[in-house]
Amino acid sequence: MPPTATETLNAPLQSLRLEPHVVKRISPGAAQSNTPSPVTEEGQQNWEDTYKYKRFLPSFDSDYKLPPLEPFEHVDPGHNALKDPSPQSFLEGATIEDLTPAFGSEVTGIQLHKLTNRERDQLALWVAQRGVVAFRDQEFIDQEPEWQLYDWGKYWGRLHIHPTSGQPKEFPEFHLVYRDAAKTWNFEEKDRVTSTVWHSDVSYELQPPGLTALFLYTSPPTGGDTGGAYNALSPSFRAYLETLEVLHSGVAQAEHSLKGNRGGVVKRAPVENIHPLVRSHPVTGEKALYINPQFSRRIIGLKIEESEALLKFLYDHIAKGTDFQTRLRWKPKTVVLWDNRITAHTAIVDFKSTGEVRHGARITPQAERPFLKKD
Repeated sequence: MPPTATETLNAPLQSLRLEPHVVKRISPGAAQSNTPSPVTEEGQQNWEDTYKYKRFLPSFDSDYKLPPLEPFEHVDPGHNALKDPSPQSFLEGATIEDLTPAFGSEVTGIQLHKLTNRERDQLALWVAQRGVVAFRDQEFIDQEPEWQLYDWGKYWGRLHIHPTSGQPKEFPEFHLVYRDAAKTWNFEEKDRVTSTVWHSDVSYELQPPGLTALFLYTSPPTGGDTGGAYNALSPSFRAYLETLEVLHSGVAQAEHSLKGNRGGVVKRAPVENIHPLVRSHPVTGEKALYINPQFSRRIIGLKIEESEALLKFLYDHIAKGTDFQTRLRWKPKTVVLWDNRITAHTAIVDFKSTGEVRHGARITPQAERPFLKKD
């Protein structure tokens, strides 16, 4: 039995726990079930030669350089659904299972690649309301990558190209997750007692991601947890947090690659940006904590000890708040959508000893610059 992989999400801040999962029993539609596990170099080469999704394996080009990102205007498609008389009509005929009353859902019975623009707008609003949604039995994974990126992905915002991760040679807009028995191309620290690191993706960018999609070519059997961290805090404490701003930095991630890890490539110079500690969702108005130990560095205006103490409390609050978390179980042909503005996630690498492969792609459209709308 392959090990489990988990994705966890928390509500405002909703946390999304992504557990990088690898599987030896390959799922239908991915590599064949008799595909050898790449435990040795020879096994690795044989595995790659016969792998159905070989063209989407990570590549690293030290000569591939990107200019700094420029600001752009972003209007969330979910705004259109606010005016829709039937904003959830895209779910007609679907089977929906809520993972918790307020956060996280699983859906079967609809195909994401067949949604109209009106239905996509509805989807954006619904994912913002639920935080994270797993769509089962999707034909999405085998659609043409041009459609996945430039039709689907660009509908939600400007496509982000990750500054350090591996990418398919033809499609740098895919952020790849990859680990096997011999190596990992993920942002993982080897000297930690746990692989759990809660974060929102590339929060150091001036305009971090909004609606985000993850699917696995070689998929684990499980994944996913969610919940609601901001509203669990006392009103007076929330009021204080809303006065604070936090420095987010991509420097450590870039330095990790420059040391020879993760392919050793930095495609774009690392940036740092200051964001509100509490941000508002542009469509729902929901407030969420916007901090994470992977990229948040300090609270502006506080002394070092004060900043560290407060951030540690909030990180512990997010990580330990199982009453506002939910867990998804990865199944073949699952596409997970989450709103990076109100969720945090973590990879759980619980399969290191199995010699199995986890390989997937994230589509990461950028959204607006984080802001807080005062009551």
